[in-house]
Amino acid sequence: MSENLTIDNLCVDLRGQRIVDQISFNMMAGQIGSLLGPSGCGKTTLLRTIAGFEKPAKGSIHIGPRCIADESRSLAPEQRQVGMVFQDLALFPHLTIEGNVEFGIRHLSSKKRSARVKELLELVGLSNYRKNFPHELSGGQQQRVALIRAMAPSPKLLLLDEPFSGQDTERREQLAREVSKILRQDGITALLVTHDQFEAFAFSDMIGVVNEGHLHQWDDAFNLYHQPSDRFVANFIGQGVFLPGSVLNDKRIETELGIMSGDIFNNLAPGSKVELLVRPDDVLHDDDSPKKATIESSSFRGADHLYTLIFPGGAKVLCLAPSHHNHKVGEQIGVKLDLDHLVVFPESSHDSATPE
Repeated sequence: MSENLTIDNLCVDLRGQRIVDQISFNMMAGQIGSLLGPSGCGKTTLLRTIAGFEKPAKGSIHIGPRCIADESRSLAPEQRQVGMVFQDLALFPHLTIEGNVEFGIRHLSSKKRSARVKELLELVGLSNYRKNFPHELSGGQQQRVALIRAMAPSPKLLLLDEPFSGQDTERREQLAREVSKILRQDGITALLVTHDQFEAFAFSDMIGVVNEGHLHQWDDAFNLYHQPSDRFVANFIGQGVFLPGSVLNDKRIETELGIMSGDIFNNLAPGSKVELLVRPDDVLHDDDSPKKATIESSSFRGADHLYTLIFPGGAKVLCLAPSHHNHKVGEQIGVKLDLDHLVVFPESSHDSATPE
């Protein structure tokens, strides 16, 4: 079982600019995590600092009880017992699959090396391809080879830098689930960098949402979606809009669409002006509902339609409806809101009530 990863108040500067700013989180042994955020948010720099390719300006990184980097010293990458899977996979084209996997364990005896390679190839279902070369394998098979090559030395921590980015959305999620299962079977602690929330959801026990160098929330997928810590997380995880409202009490908010009832996680005084997060799955298409909205735009997604709806007072929401509920732009449909808990934030100065 691999050891814990502890990031404590980590800051990283590149070319005189603060890229990672006071990030702290902890991963338990055998846990699988993701760093999720938009391009340029600092997540890859954070991963490279853990790997040893960048140095901290402040803070520290521990694997178990061992400090591998702080502001005064930084162990070389090869001394950290950290494995890495890169975006381009970086397989050696002149080596067989067997040769690629055993590359990092050449110091072992022939017997131990052969046993580890056999074990890993069986783990990913590639035993029959040991003598093949990388170009003879599919993209998914190459992905698995890159993974087990990094796993071969039994690293205390495995880092993955957007390794699924070359695949389409459905394939990315499938690979993320497959790789996560393999890592769990081998008991390896792993940390993935991605900009794709569904990939992170499929892969991880814990997810850190990063933006502009800051860690906004380190949590599981359910809490990120249902209990976002701030407006950025609420906007970034899932689709949704913010409806203006006023707090009536600790379980009720008045909005243009009526009084919404449910548990409110924020501690807001009655009378506070707020914005209520409403996601597409909170808005139900109901032909019998007296509450009507006009379809402003429609996006067909196969199993469902994503409608942008506008209410008479101007409020807009997103609504997911089954694909057989096929309505035209400009048509009015009945809807009802079904929120069992209320995610609210203090009213902001910008107009955030319009869906993207």
